[in-house]
Amino acid sequence: MKIDLHTHAKLSKASDFSPEYYEEMLREAKDSGLDALALTEHFNTRNFYEVYSELDRLFPYQGDYYEAYGLKIFPGMEVDILENGHILLIGSKWSILEVRRKLDGYTDKGAFIPFDQLMDIAEAYPLLKIGAHPFRDSTPLHHLSPRQLARLDAFDLNAKDMYQYGCDSNQERVQRFASELGKPVTAGSDTHQCLQFGSIFNELDTPCESAVELKEAILQGKYKLHVSTDLEIKVKASVMLKKLMKRMVRLEQALSTGMSSS
Repeated sequence: MKIDLHTHAKLSKASDFSPEYYEEMLREAKDSGLDALALTEHFNTRNFYEVYSELDRLFPYQGDYYEAYGLKIFPGMEVDILENGHILLIGSKWSILEVRRKLDGYTDKGAFIPFDQLMDIAEAYPLLKIGAHPFRDSTPLHHLSPRQLARLDAFDLNAKDMYQYGCDSNQERVQRFASELGKPVTAGSDTHQCLQFGSIFNELDTPCESAVELKEAILQGKYKLHVSTDLEIKVKASVMLKKLMKRMVRLEQALSTGMSSS
């Protein structure tokens, strides 16, 4: 089972969830060769709960995943912590929504939840807990103590960071860091649109039907990392497209505002 463990459903936090946009992403994910993905949308994205209510409307949910276009979509979210890093939580829809409700008071910058407090909450649920892009300059994790980092299940080898910092050097740095902590490394594209799918992914030895099975496969090392030879061009094209699409959205909003005020 080929799975991307770090993906998004929206162009940006500020944008609304568009079923048409996400369905296009899913079709491209399937065409890229993926069998599954974890939807790790930002926990403080605009109208977070709407994302899952729309998924409920669009796709059947069975076991711990939505089924769409031949893909398994495992629920999750990406959580900002007070210490300035990001944590990926992946689990059943019920677990993710319950944990998200407990974070309602921590969504604003400067008021994010401390790492240890987030772990206290997350450890009460059967969640896969991944330290996202641990060496990203803007949101690192490597500065946390070994005691804190030991509470995570794995660390994210992130396509965006590989493109920005160099594929070989970033991969070596993340894998050495994780190895020193006795943790596995998982692959995530961190895509917000369709072009980045397939840049990096995990290939599990056997299919998983639940978040618990997914976590066990990762912890037991029953998977392989795959990095596309086209990673750099995929991410570069994705970055350029995202900038263009965001400009188009701002232009449409400006035109709409101008028409409504005239």
